[in-house]
Amino acid sequence: MNTIKTMTVAAVLSFNGVVAQAADVTIGVPSWPSAAATAYILKTVMEDNLGLDVAMQSGSNAVIFEAMDRGSMDVHPEVWLPNQQNLYQKYVVERGTVLQNMHGVEAIQGVCVTKATSEKYGIKSIYDLTDPDKSVLFDSDGDGVGNMWAGQPGAASTIVEKIRAKSYGYDQTMEMDESDMPINWAALDASVKSKKPYAFSCYTPHYVFSLYDLVFLTEPAHNDKTWKVLQPTDDPDWLSKSNADSAWPVANFYVDYAKSLQTRHPEAASLLKNFQLSADIVSGLSYAMVVEKKAPEDVAHEWVESHSTLVESWLGH
Repeated sequence: MNTIKTMTVAAVLSFNGVVAQAADVTIGVPSWPSAAATAYILKTVMEDNLGLDVAMQSGSNAVIFEAMDRGSMDVHPEVWLPNQQNLYQKYVVERGTVLQNMHGVEAIQGVCVTKATSEKYGIKSIYDLTDPDKSVLFDSDGDGVGNMWAGQPGAASTIVEKIRAKSYGYDQTMEMDESDMPINWAALDASVKSKKPYAFSCYTPHYVFSLYDLVFLTEPAHNDKTWKVLQPTDDPDWLSKSNADSAWPVANFYVDYAKSLQTRHPEAASLLKNFQLSADIVSGLSYAMVVEKKAPEDVAHEWVESHSTLVESWLGH
């Protein structure tokens, strides 16, 4: 089994050096690899094809949207819906200061275990996590209670996973852990090497599926009638008032950008409107940057050079 190699977005951004203060366009970069991969593709095309000076700046989803609203950032490379529905509603729908590219990439979210764990212990359904005899197999801290990685602290998807645990009932048999992604990947790698069960929130497209043989736990199809998800910013009693006792809805992620780009740099706005990638492309770029540890700008330049027809379509040529 290959050893997973992790790289934080901060480390990825370090290849780019100090952020320029007078950039034409500033791209916000969230803390997951696929967003950084998309950001570097956009940076490369804007600089090489449009002659713009592009800066990269890390930030959370909320920080990037707030910055696009006030004009200090211009691009969010990977906005997940429905995960960031509250931010989309506020800045795209209500305030109208942010625009969304409509060429989304379809994504699937859920809970994963290794195929070996699923087959050895018969853990195939989300409801298996409510069985104390099975959930205890995921105990990673020795307290007799199973552990599951719910996601990164503060992420909207982490909140939803806590709601799902409550709704399905495995909040009574599992502890929902929060930590940064590199910690999760290190724990997954350690569990594979030691052949111990490990459960975690997962999604595709993601390069981790190229490293390990993973399976999603089965669960009822998404039921929009019973799915009611609130964030802590919506209501202090978000957990008790929320329900998510079915699979995640099929998600899509998009590029969002400041509306002001249409007047400041219309050529950049046109690129962002036309920009489109596939799930396989996003996974491949992330794999090259994070697992193979290739310099992000090198990966982006090589990819852009070898996909000139697609790039030209973004530019309207």
